[in-house]
Amino acid sequence: MTASNGLTCFTNCLLASEDGSLVERDLWIDEWRGVVLDSQKTFYSRKQRPSRVIDMEGNIVSPGFIDTQINGAYGFDFSVYEGDRDAYRRGLATIAEKIVETGVTSFVPTVITLEKSLYPTLLSLLHPYTHPRGATLLGWHAEGPFIQVVKRGAHAPLHIRSAPNGFASFEDVYGAQNVAIKEDWLMGEDAPAGVRIVTAAPEINGVLDAVHDLDQRGIVFSVGHTIATTDVATEAVRRGARLITHLFNAMPQLHHRDPSIIGLLGTSPHINAPFSPITTTPTAFTSSLPASPGSPISNSTTSSHASLRTTTKPQSEAFDDHVTPPQTPMLAVTRVADKVPRLGLHLEKGQVADLEFDRPFYELIVDGIHSHPNSIRLAYNAYPEGCILITDAMKLLDPHLKDGVHEWRDGKRFVKEGTKLYLEGTDTLAGSVVSLDICIRNFSRFTGCSLGEAIKCATFNPARCLGIENRKGTLRPGADADLVVLDHSGNVLSTWVRGKEIWKKG
Repeated sequence: MTASNGLTCFTNCLLASEDGSLVERDLWIDEWRGVVLDSQKTFYSRKQRPSRVIDMEGNIVSPGFIDTQINGAYGFDFSVYEGDRDAYRRGLATIAEKIVETGVTSFVPTVITLEKSLYPTLLSLLHPYTHPRGATLLGWHAEGPFIQVVKRGAHAPLHIRSAPNGFASFEDVYGAQNVAIKEDWLMGEDAPAGVRIVTAAPEINGVLDAVHDLDQRGIVFSVGHTIATTDVATEAVRRGARLITHLFNAMPQLHHRDPSIIGLLGTSPHINAPFSPITTTPTAFTSSLPASPGSPISNSTTSSHASLRTTTKPQSEAFDDHVTPPQTPMLAVTRVADKVPRLGLHLEKGQVADLEFDRPFYELIVDGIHSHPNSIRLAYNAYPEGCILITDAMKLLDPHLKDGVHEWRDGKRFVKEGTKLYLEGTDTLAGSVVSLDICIRNFSRFTGCSLGEAIKCATFNPARCLGIENRKGTLRPGADADLVVLDHSGNVLSTWVRGKEIWKKG
């Protein structure tokens, strides 16, 4: 018997490419190093052929899926810490081991708004980490506490804060040791710092001033849980914001005179006027909501607003607890009367004038509940290159969990019906339990795009957003051999991490 040389060839397969196409081609990997190989260079330099050849029977070989926003799964909630570091690590390990059955090989654990004292301990547990037989933790996604109260969703209003000292306020809350710099990410899975994405509302005091510093440290600033106007949202992107958190949810809806965050997908090259700061105070609706020490709003309340604090309508982080008033947005900005485009007219048919800045990536929860299929297709058609599929899943995400009543937290219970969650005793939707492979299949159906193009939105696009497209979300030579094998209907057949098969459909 010939000794193994560590080389494996996947043949008779369709490779999911970076451009969304499915190409019939062999794929070579090095099992020992856990990386994708250039087959021609490897053959000519090593004078060897793979000792292992696997016939994929015409199935799709894709980069492993990347979920940039997930709140928990398999009974574990990333935002709940009960004082036991070992128990928390076991919860992380459980998710890393099990989530590969959905094709996810990398994910960014999401922590919602917490009491400040919890951040340093909890976030130190969420530094980048590769499980030997599971998915890779890419750092953590801090969704809050610098968000807008009226768009808080399930976030606790008492812990929502402003950022009066700009970037220093972010370091103060998260812990300076947890805030990465670019060199940390080059260090890989043993990087000492864990923050990878921050979701914040740019209209909150001090937040806009922190965007540039976060961006310079390699941290993705994501606009979310916000009532930002078009001008404020655009200025955030100019300063380095790279992402929109769960598009359509927890933000003003599209208005033809002020399209706000959603309008960033269709940014016009004509919009190049200088930013004008907010010159009016928030409306009475905003300023009279419950506040707390460090909150961006005042402490004045009335009896009519007290009910907002005790609402019995807890929903997912993407859903709103409060209805946005018909007049959106709720903050006013001065406008420059003589907006003159910097870019002149051109004569080349089919060419669109360049933008002053790159449009941000945007997340979509494609469970058929958080956003209507027409909205999903509208967003994708506007800016396909920026689309990122996420689950925003709760701890009840588990493909094997039966429908019925399940415990959540704070004495609340959920009723699970398929991929829907309801608060017990109500018809209130309470979050997502959809898996990323289902999101991909839904996305292809909702938009009419090919399966390969849908796969790109869960692989290459999120990798590009995080700046790790040389290692994750791609099959280019030198990338980690994190793979998922799919049939032509998008069902997961097997999952590979660092060149080793760690899950196979029974």
